[in-house]
Amino acid sequence: MNRRHFVATGVTGVAGAAMAGANPFIPPPEYPPGHYPPGYEPWTDPQQGLTKGSFTLDYAPHFGMFKHHAGDDLTSQIDFMSEVGFRSIEDNGMRSRSASEQTRIAHALERHNMRMGVFVMNMDGAWRPSLTTGTKDERSRFVQNARDSVEVAKRVGATWMTVVPGKVAEGIPEAVQTANVVESLKQAAAVLEPHDLVMVCEPLNWRDHHGLFLRYTPQSIEIMDAVDSPSCKILQDLYHQQASEGNLIDHMNAAWNHIPYFQVGDNPGRKEPGTGEINYKNVFKHMHEKGCEAIIGMEHGNSQDGREGELVVIEAYRKVDPA
Repeated sequence: MNRRHFVATGVTGVAGAAMAGANPFIPPPEYPPGHYPPGYEPWTDPQQGLTKGSFTLDYAPHFGMFKHHAGDDLTSQIDFMSEVGFRSIEDNGMRSRSASEQTRIAHALERHNMRMGVFVMNMDGAWRPSLTTGTKDERSRFVQNARDSVEVAKRVGATWMTVVPGKVAEGIPEAVQTANVVESLKQAAAVLEPHDLVMVCEPLNWRDHHGLFLRYTPQSIEIMDAVDSPSCKILQDLYHQQASEGNLIDHMNAAWNHIPYFQVGDNPGRKEPGTGEINYKNVFKHMHEKGCEAIIGMEHGNSQDGREGELVVIEAYRKVDPA
């Protein structure tokens, strides 16, 4: 939006919002980020004080993480996330939302120039033997999930979608299971490639998700090399990898060209950085020095409840962000 259009529509936008009883703390969509109508006050907390300003790395909260400050409305939560410096969000359950709600979310992200992170592509096959079985039905269901996800991704402006290949298939040799997974990923990648969309396969630890097939970085690299598609990459969740294999920086380096997306949470506990054993200050410094531009999903809970707990999360990322 250029300045001339902003001036021409500004008064009308304010009046319309007032007549509609709009939330005075949410700028109407006519206003670009940083240019707010009279009466609008950016999110502040005079009692506690919110530290503002962008982060060096692109951390992505999820809905509900700041509901005590922003309320239940999803676009209000996006407004709040932007105000305190976050530049992306992620939402595992995006596919289950209505088209109208997806559109509202997309408009809010566009208003704040924020990116949409991952949503889960194959929730129906993630937690049972599915791709590992190699059956025609499972493969067809997975490829259809890819087709259905294309429209969702376009609607919300997403590029990446999470894939969990499912549980180990008992009685089938591991090499055969790997071949089954590779073939399903190849077929789904062929659906996504024309749209420049990327499914990111996530290794998960057995402490929290016992029996899942994909666990380790070397295993993930082997599968990516076999699929050999720009639409099939790795989602490296450092919480899970610390629990499964540790040695985070070396494994990250080995798979770097296969990783367009990260997720984090401290271990144990899966809460914000600083609550567990991972030295996120050094890990994020290393990622920044390697030129990381990936979204880093904040896939964890808050260690403390309420508004105070939400402030603790924000300040935890301030402390470990490589300034």
